[in-house]
Amino acid sequence: MSKYRNLALSTAMATLVAAAPAFADKMGLGRPALPEEIAAWNLDVSPNGDGLPAGSGDVMTGEEVFAEHCAVCHGDFAEGVDNWPKLAGGMDTLDHEDPLKTVGSYWPYLSTAWDYVHRSMPFGNAQTMSVDDTYAIVAYILYSNDLVDDDFVLSNENFLDVEMPNANGFIIDDRETAEKHFWNPEPCMSNCKDSVEITMRATVLDVTPEEEGTDEAAAEAETVQVAAAEPAPAAEPAAPAAPAGPAIDMALAEDGEKVFKKCKACHQVGDDAKNKTGPVLNGVVGAKFGHVEDFKYSKPLQEMAEAGGVWDEASLTAFLTKPRDFMKGTKMSFAGLKKEDDIKAVIEYLKTFQ
Repeated sequence: MSKYRNLALSTAMATLVAAAPAFADKMGLGRPALPEEIAAWNLDVSPNGDGLPAGSGDVMTGEEVFAEHCAVCHGDFAEGVDNWPKLAGGMDTLDHEDPLKTVGSYWPYLSTAWDYVHRSMPFGNAQTMSVDDTYAIVAYILYSNDLVDDDFVLSNENFLDVEMPNANGFIIDDRETAEKHFWNPEPCMSNCKDSVEITMRATVLDVTPEEEGTDEAAAEAETVQVAAAEPAPAAEPAAPAAPAGPAIDMALAEDGEKVFKKCKACHQVGDDAKNKTGPVLNGVVGAKFGHVEDFKYSKPLQEMAEAGGVWDEASLTAFLTKPRDFMKGTKMSFAGLKKEDDIKAVIEYLKTFQ
């Protein structure tokens, strides 16, 4: 909210409060608003920090609160679920034909994020977040955009120290003066032209971009499923059993199943698994990079696949720790798992789908 709008609202509110007794006496309705009632409505936070309450919250707490209250719509890693808004990613895309506008890539002021979360979230249960939980959620959103480290604590004291990447990406609307020479002081209101000529037409009505290969991938997946449903030919004599792989620590794999909940927004495993934002992860442990044939991988991963990269435990560990450090330019918005035990567990869990 601009400072001018704040001033106008404050002036209007003060006028209303001052005039309330006379109005109430005249009309016999209501009473003057109490200061605490006015304060309950005056929740906005300005870019300069005005209105920001005292409090603090760290990234790790924010991850837990976000998972409980926000992830159902925005994904565990702020990557967005279905058509719900993405809150992370999109860096360096604002000059693209289809830019991804997120808190990290587009919003110029952190105050907008804090104000909106505290005022309007969670969806359907607005204004139930404590001040500290709001700080924690905003800290986690910053972390999801690679703007702060995982030990970062956001508070009213360091709030203005956070510099948003697109802080200088907006300009003041000066059309009133800069384009004044285009204005006609006496606009024509009737019989302005002898004839009207249509010089061009819209060629695209639905301008929402589609992901390339989506239809082809779906058709191919359907073909594979239909083919799998056909009766199999008579069984050949059984071949000698392959050597058994390394034993799986099932207790650790069970822990990994819980950790994998953080991955489910983008990846699936199991017999009915399908590609989503990310590829199916069946058989990923020990597989070559880019082994899922009907998934469109990012260029960095394709290049690593051409170089002979393999998803062994070492590469999986490095990738799950810091995806963007391991693979510069990866499309995956996930920031990484923080705990070594969680990484070992989720790899063990993936081994059960070989």
